Amino acid sequence: MKVYFISGLAADSRVFKNIKLPEGFEAVYLDWIKPLKDESLESYAIRLAEKIDHHKKFILVGLSMGGMIASEIAKKYKPEITILVSSAPTFRQFPKRFRVARNLHLHKIIPAGFLKSASVVMRLFTTESPEDKVVLKQVIRDSDPLFIRWAIGAILNWRNEVIPQPMWHIHGTNDKILPMRYTKPTHIITNGGHLMIMSRANDLNRILESIRDI
Repeated sequence: MKVYFISGLAADSRVFKNIKLPEGFEAVYLDWIKPLKDESLESYAIRLAEKIDHHKKFILVGLSMGGMIASEIAKKYKPEITILVSSAPTFRQFPKRFRVARNLHLHKIIPAGFLKSASVVMRLFTTESPEDKVVLKQVIRDSDPLFIRWAIGAILNWRNEVIPQPMWHIHGTNDKILPMRYTKPTHIITNGGHLMIMSRANDLNRILESIRDI
């Protein structure tokens, strides 16, 4: 069965380099596509889903923003299971500062180049290994600052309230971007941060082993 992976903001498939699926499952990485002018997260998700062979059984795995995209795709195409990592299935699980940022239109005021630079700085202070830090730095440097600006705006204006079913929501207790206290995860990784997809891959791989039973 194919497992479609969707990465987070300012990231790509390289962040999944430490993830191993059980035998019989094939990882497929969905690359970002160019957003349309003023496109919503929901509209973008449906266009991205054109890359999925939804006539066969499949699984979705979404990291951070990718989990929000996966939640929208799941509403239309019904995967066997939707797996969210360091994410939120609805806007109701966002921290309060997201609402403040939306009301102030901060993503429109701050220069796009600064948004990208800030992402690099933030990632360098995470707990990944030195090797992972190098990968993350290169991933962010390769990202498009205009895409980052669009994505932040699309996330802040997202209004989905439908939780995918069935769903696994894997979250770390030390997530600073999407604090766990606002979410309702099905699986908790103690001391896991927002990028535990790299730093705690072994813990995630143990959870993913259970997809054999789906």
